[in-house]
Amino acid sequence: MIAGPVALAFRSGGFFDEARSIAATVACLLLALAALAWTRPPLPRGPGLVLLGGLAGLTAWTALSSGWAPDPERARDDLVRLALYTVAFALAASAWSSRSRLRLVEPLVAVGVLAVVGYGLAGRLVPGIVELESSLSAAGRLEQPLTYWNAMGALAAIGFVLCARVAGEPERPAVMRAAAAAASAPLGMGVYLSFSRGALGALAAGLVALVALAPHRPQLRALGLCVAAGGLAALASSLFAGVESLAGGLSEREREGAVVSAILALLVAGAALVQLRLARAEAGGSRSSERLRLPVPPAAVAGLAIVLLLAAPILAASFDRGPSEGGGQGATAARFSDLGSNRYQYWEVALTAFASNPLQGVGSGGFEVEWRREREIEESARDAHSLELETAAELGLVGLLLLALVLGGAAACGRAAFRADPRLAAGPCAALVTWAWHSALDWDWEMPALTLPALVLAGVLAAAAGPRMLSSA
Repeated sequence: MIAGPVALAFRSGGFFDEARSIAATVACLLLALAALAWTRPPLPRGPGLVLLGGLAGLTAWTALSSGWAPDPERARDDLVRLALYTVAFALAASAWSSRSRLRLVEPLVAVGVLAVVGYGLAGRLVPGIVELESSLSAAGRLEQPLTYWNAMGALAAIGFVLCARVAGEPERPAVMRAAAAAASAPLGMGVYLSFSRGALGALAAGLVALVALAPHRPQLRALGLCVAAGGLAALASSLFAGVESLAGGLSEREREGAVVSAILALLVAGAALVQLRLARAEAGGSRSSERLRLPVPPAAVAGLAIVLLLAAPILAASFDRGPSEGGGQGATAARFSDLGSNRYQYWEVALTAFASNPLQGVGSGGFEVEWRREREIEESARDAHSLELETAAELGLVGLLLLALVLGGAAACGRAAFRADPRLAAGPCAALVTWAWHSALDWDWEMPALTLPALVLAGVLAAAAGPRMLSSA
């Protein structure tokens, strides 16, 4: 469940039919094997069962909608994806029966994200060794291996939030906390090089949630360190066009990549050493893990963290060189100060489709047909770039109700898990806020390598929120 999304990431994020079908088949086989091993199936209960029911309902309703969908093949693709998500969540909510095992999921998911983002960065930092494809539509933005820059930015943001949480958790081993702080540097660089405004906003939302859920001294110190390391890494990458936008010849890009690699290595080592020292100092203190009584609300502290986080891209935008030669016009920091987007047109068409078919929608996968019919700009689009609006357009009020069960069930799992075990729940909750924010602005639902980690974390919360007592071993 943890390695699967990483493998899918190297198959275009699982977006296409073959990889998605293989993943669904493997997930079903795993569930069948697990069912044979269980004496009593530990299915999720309470809010976890609501979430599972919502996913199962969406799967069934999508299957029914193929009867009126304009493109049955697209409806079948959606059905396979939903079956994968339903089985994956059922596994994630049932696989772990102890607190110690649940606590392993958070850092392991972060390691998987780091592997994916690190591979994409390698194509820029060591281009003579790692050669990655670059599409014209990406225009120099970080897109590999998912093949979509916004998804890469969102995945890096989820990893960043998880690493910030692990680095700030006093119960974690000091070495693990230091490694998490070190990982924030390449992950921050990954968020920046995607040039995704949605990913940056999702990261901000996730960090606000993290501060609100864990306003303790160690967490705030670790958050400040991670933001500093990630921001400096992003700033360093912005100073070299070969790294920022893939501009220039191979020899020039290799030279600039070597310089940025050296800077990144220093930032990684520095963040690890500082966090290691902080962890050891906190271990000797008696008040390090107390809830911090701030003279200002936690939201204000979170706001300061976000200002620091935004400082790097804003500073880079002030020195922006404009479009780079060689097709790098999309990789420009000026994007962070521009809210222009075609999403407004996508959303308008989705709302029009919903208004014309409010109960059952136009059918799963039908947005693309509606877009071709109603669009006012010459651009192809398969998805509405919003989970909620696309669900409304394609599956109508019934689909929206089922989606509300999924999202509401996840929120209820987070609330119950946080009440039962705040230390365990804070990181997954903040990461899910990051995913939810971005999925409302893009087609994350169609990218299993991005959505499956969120479902695994939701499974952790469902297990922690369940009525069965989690042992400490």
